[in-house]
Amino acid sequence: MMLDILSVTLSGHSPQTTQGETANLTWQWLGEGALMLTPHGGYTQSVVLSAGIHGNETAPIEIINQLVTELLLGKLPLAVRLLVILGNPPAIRAGERYLTADINRMFGGRHQNSPSGEEPKRAAFLEQTVIDFFDADSQSMRLHYDLHTAIRGSHHIRFGLLPYQSAPYSAAMLRWLQDIELDALVMHTSAGGTFAHFSSEHCLAASCTLELGKALPFGENQLTQFSAIIAGLKALVSGGPLPKRTTQAMIFYRVVKSLLKQQPDFQLLVADDTLNFTRFRQGTRLTEQSNESYRVQHEAEWILFPNPRVAMGLRAGIMLVQMDESELPRV
Repeated sequence: MMLDILSVTLSGHSPQTTQGETANLTWQWLGEGALMLTPHGGYTQSVVLSAGIHGNETAPIEIINQLVTELLLGKLPLAVRLLVILGNPPAIRAGERYLTADINRMFGGRHQNSPSGEEPKRAAFLEQTVIDFFDADSQSMRLHYDLHTAIRGSHHIRFGLLPYQSAPYSAAMLRWLQDIELDALVMHTSAGGTFAHFSSEHCLAASCTLELGKALPFGENQLTQFSAIIAGLKALVSGGPLPKRTTQAMIFYRVVKSLLKQQPDFQLLVADDTLNFTRFRQGTRLTEQSNESYRVQHEAEWILFPNPRVAMGLRAGIMLVQMDESELPRV
């Protein structure tokens, strides 16, 4: 039987067969949108690849689905223990970012304080699935790449976000992020409720969120924009070589401020078509609400994920400053 993880997930039903074997690997369906693949040979890495945490972010879903298809057909060898996750199946089927609340703010146990609904349950399921996957093999290197697309356009089409962690970042992961030709890399400076932060903090995985272009419906994505990332994912799971970077050097940023929507009168004072990584000069007023306003504190700051329509208490944007690569702690 040939399993198509996207078709099965879109159907809303479990596959007729929940486990199988090819010449190169065994596979097991762990629950809706969760598939584990184990190579017949040895491996040194346990890898989680997730997409569709936001249901309308289709390019990463298409990339992951094609990767799994090539593995199951034997077109690509498997050299790692692999867990593939499509994060929010009901939202994927609806073509919506989420149905009741943003699941990528619920990880690290935050789902316990979320309103009732399917998304908090899904966050709990994903947490336990990832914990079980990593705990089943304590010897291999742990990696997690959570693939997304942004709501709006960006001055950097391909970028990554490193979760805050007190330990140094994996040098091997940072080299891989360079080689897949990301345009920029952002370092968080405080804990968050994202899937990548959860796997970093609770599973001690080398984790990163990858942002690939702008959210578009299925079939409208220009996947050629992400050819280096696709090649990088194939090299990662197959153990193959990855070509060295040919584009200009990656730019590094760190977070200096989260613009939190704390009052009903909150205003984000930027145009609706403002691109990610738009630069603002020192003194520029960016938010206004009854308890505070925010003006750019540094000589220059760049805005990421501006969105005034978030729920109360959530961030309506992130402010960044540029940093040197040498400032990233690594081991």
